[in-house]
Amino acid sequence: MTKMTVNNRPVQYLLDPETPLLFALREASNLTGTKFGCGTGDCGACMVLIDGVPLRSCLVSIAEAEGRLITTIEGLSRDRSHPVQQALVAEQAIQCGFCTPGIAIAAAALLEDNPSPSREQIDAAIPNLCRCGVYPRLVRAIERAGRVAARAEVIDAAPPPAIAPEEAARDVPALRTTTAPPATRG
Repeated sequence: MTKMTVNNRPVQYLLDPETPLLFALREASNLTGTKFGCGTGDCGACMVLIDGVPLRSCLVSIAEAEGRLITTIEGLSRDRSHPVQQALVAEQAIQCGFCTPGIAIAAAALLEDNPSPSREQIDAAIPNLCRCGVYPRLVRAIERAGRVAARAEVIDAAPPPAIAPEEAARDVPALRTTTAPPATRG
């Protein structure tokens, strides 16, 4: 039995102690914001905070995480109010979004230690790979998040994390429902 705190909640995993933390988070805890990218620690899509340190969860077993404080992207902020999340949206530094949770986690850890990092410090602290190539916007977003965290700047709130199906259907024609009853097989 492996016990730890995940997003400020006590968790106990009844899994093989060598199970990567990534799989425990995604499969057992349904915290799917942490992504499986490469499985070898190269891409950073699985980045989480372990006792405040950004680490690749594909390389950490649940035995190694025993008794530690784990923060996933869901624990960073459920309503996207964290300065990094706000700045990533404001600077349009999100394309496909696959790498974004790992980048946000690494950036949050950087800004916790250094609210005004240089570009070189940002480059060193954000080792994540992004296939969409948003790096220039990413740097601007992290610089902006530092200013927001220091209360030197304010960003209007990002959109809420969910959209009502009615709104989606109104905004995306392919999702519009029809009034005809569903076809039955005879």
